[in-house]
Amino acid sequence: MRQSQMIIPTLKETPADAEIKSHQLLVRAGYIRQTVSGVYSYLPLGNKVLKNIEKIVREEMDKAGSVEMLMPALQSSDLWKQTGRWYKLGPELMRLHDRHDREFALGATHEEVITSHLRDEIKSYKKLPLNVYQIQTKFRDEQRPRFGLLRGREFVMKDAYSFHTSYQSLDEAYDKMFQAYKNIFSRCGLNFRAVIADSGAMGGKDTHEFMVLSEIGEDTIAYSNQSDFAANIEMAPVRVTYEESKDGFKKLEFIDTPGYKTMNQVSKFIEQPLENGIKSLLFKVDDRFVLVLSRGDHEINDIKLKNALGTSEVELATEEQIKQLFKADAGSIGPVNVPEAIEVIADYAVSVMRNVYCGANQTDKHYINANIDRDFKITSYQDLRFIQEGDPSPDGLGTIKFAKGIEVGHVFKLGTFYAEKLGAQYLNEQGKQETMIMGCYGIGVSRTLAAIVEQYNDENGIKWPVAITPYHVHLITVNPKDKEQLELSEKIYDQLQMENISVLFDDRKERPGVKFADSDLIGLPIRITVGKKASEGIVECKLRENGGEQEDFEVTSIVEKINSLIK
Repeated sequence: MRQSQMIIPTLKETPADAEIKSHQLLVRAGYIRQTVSGVYSYLPLGNKVLKNIEKIVREEMDKAGSVEMLMPALQSSDLWKQTGRWYKLGPELMRLHDRHDREFALGATHEEVITSHLRDEIKSYKKLPLNVYQIQTKFRDEQRPRFGLLRGREFVMKDAYSFHTSYQSLDEAYDKMFQAYKNIFSRCGLNFRAVIADSGAMGGKDTHEFMVLSEIGEDTIAYSNQSDFAANIEMAPVRVTYEESKDGFKKLEFIDTPGYKTMNQVSKFIEQPLENGIKSLLFKVDDRFVLVLSRGDHEINDIKLKNALGTSEVELATEEQIKQLFKADAGSIGPVNVPEAIEVIADYAVSVMRNVYCGANQTDKHYINANIDRDFKITSYQDLRFIQEGDPSPDGLGTIKFAKGIEVGHVFKLGTFYAEKLGAQYLNEQGKQETMIMGCYGIGVSRTLAAIVEQYNDENGIKWPVAITPYHVHLITVNPKDKEQLELSEKIYDQLQMENISVLFDDRKERPGVKFADSDLIGLPIRITVGKKASEGIVECKLRENGGEQEDFEVTSIVEKINSLIK
């Protein structure tokens, strides 16, 4: 394609609202343009990259036995109300009414729609298992769209759904999808981890997120420095063997801690380390209150707490609720003399503690030398804290390190939740009705595009991996007014096209410096420059990845040379 015929509006200056590299470079290099907050148009180069990622996705999904279809973006509220998600998803679900005042949503996801289709079309076990996918625009009314394509209100997603007669069949499909995702992100050239995750509003269990490692990631990954173990920090189990204290019980003492509310403040005031204290947090769980204890230097993990208590939601009690129940400020509550109606649970680390300090359930008062069983009781112990760097890896290999990650894919074992709500059943071999078992598998295609740019860039612009670049070769004529340069460039352009090598031909009447700067910004893998040696049949080759290394070679070997570089 001739660059003079393309829409590639490059910018010298960084847009003021672009906070991260991918957003800055995709705008500056003319790949995307914002129409309204969180909504972007993909200009020709951006669209080509998007289609190249989609091609990889399609190839791997087809290989894994999934069949492509396309479902509507406009969805009736009736299906969402049947599953309860019409209300649960809240304001992020884009809602609208038609002229007859019927309620609709713009699809953020398609579990309801696909389940209703399979419910109506599949009646026998003979048609199962079945795995279908689509690549489509999704919508989410983000309160604060940011980071360009990473958090928008309109985005491109691949979502797949599998239907089964047994959990063994679901496990097999899940493993195939898991491997397909690894293949997809590897082919895109990404440095990523598949991490254990929480299913959130999707429901189900046994779920993994695929995280691209990046400092601007909004999620923290806990991974082993010696194995493949990786988990979202919210889901990483703690496998620490705590040593029981050998100290004998000391006398319980009641002390003043005037104005000291936090663990750090109390620790410094009484001159004891954080790990000697018990942190007490009151949570409202459904219609009851639970006091949750952890070591002073540990943090309670809401996801683990929710799972341990078998509930879908937990929230910290308000100051007013705490004062009503404990007659004390939040910074002074503790496990001694807890009101009878309140259950007390603790993280495993608390079980071996001796002679601890803790809140005394009186404002500005604390106990020191408090001990379990003698001074207070604990109903149960659970793994409730966030894992920390340096903890043993849960798989027994190495220790835990932290990294930031961008979520680009998620796979779920949904089970029967949606099928039960929507009545998706089939006749088994005995002619009896059974409920379908489901899996769900999503990839943020436009997010993946942005994540690639986050990992592949330098101070001059983007550096596309060969597999997803919009063009393999950037052909530049230094001086289009020079007849020999122009003729040789045209000859190379025709030759590369005949050999099915994708090429962007910069035939613009611009200064060489502008062309080279734009070339680095756009980031195609190979630059071929036709300049002063055109009369000798010699051109210059530069690999974008190498950042400046250049090599001269004869034009007679150009196809062989470029093919070898692409491979």
